[in-house]
Amino acid sequence: MTVTVRKAVIPAAGLGTRFLPVTKATPKEMLPVVDKPAIQYVVEEAATAGLFDALLVTGRNKRALEDHFDRNHELATALADKGDMARLAAIETSEELAKIHYVRQGDPRGLGHAVLCAAAHIGAEPFAVLLGDDLIDPRDPLLTEMLEVQQEYGGCVIALTEVDPVAVSRYGCAAVSPAKPSEPVRVTDLVEKPAPDQAPSNLAVIGRYVLAPEIFDVLRATPPGRGGEIQLTDAIRNVATGAAAGGSVHGVIFRGSRYDTGDRSEYLQAVVRLACKHEDLGSQFSDWLKKFAATEI
Repeated sequence: MTVTVRKAVIPAAGLGTRFLPVTKATPKEMLPVVDKPAIQYVVEEAATAGLFDALLVTGRNKRALEDHFDRNHELATALADKGDMARLAAIETSEELAKIHYVRQGDPRGLGHAVLCAAAHIGAEPFAVLLGDDLIDPRDPLLTEMLEVQQEYGGCVIALTEVDPVAVSRYGCAAVSPAKPSEPVRVTDLVEKPAPDQAPSNLAVIGRYVLAPEIFDVLRATPPGRGGEIQLTDAIRNVATGAAAGGSVHGVIFRGSRYDTGDRSEYLQAVVRLACKHEDLGSQFSDWLKKFAATEI
């Protein structure tokens, strides 16, 4: 019988070197995207999909993540005394999104190793992995769709998006077998950051996965790959090609709005795009942005 996915793993141990010097003392996951830290968008996405048990895989200097999702009684009392119920509700939302757990990734040995750090918490259940660098627009139910695919087909499910063929070397790319329009594609192989002329397709892997628990055994047997790190892509590839147990690998092709916050330029674009769609700020900010673009650029 297929087991319902209940838990999410959110790797958050990266050093954020591309954002230095701000990330010297501030975790990159706490960088603000309009009025919330990036990590909160990810936990909200998991909770919206029904995953109320979230494990954050952290490292050194990540205490701010725990503080953000913890209760701040002094701040709550001060807001209540001032009658500032809107801001009180905002901080209570972050505190009540999900049951948050934490585990340390002692050595930075790659994404595959970060996922492996979650093995004791996950146990023998399928689970979701959400990377904080990819923010999915809250109106796009990508994770919910992936959970439904895993429920029907079992095995592993990865999120794919079509990219410009000249940009495939920035991603892991999937070889897929044809599928009917209403069905997910079957992933037959994965190639990490291929040259454009060696890519099996222009379908790039993005930071959402639903994985069978067998992936832990595959990761334990996966040697270090690119960069001397244990690559999650390598482990999933072994499952997709039949070199390791774990069932099938299916892909959901995502055509919604995705914001890459792992790059400084694209992070700024994400802030602008989400600000334009913000319930309170959107209209005013959009009007200012149009005037700014017309006069300053």
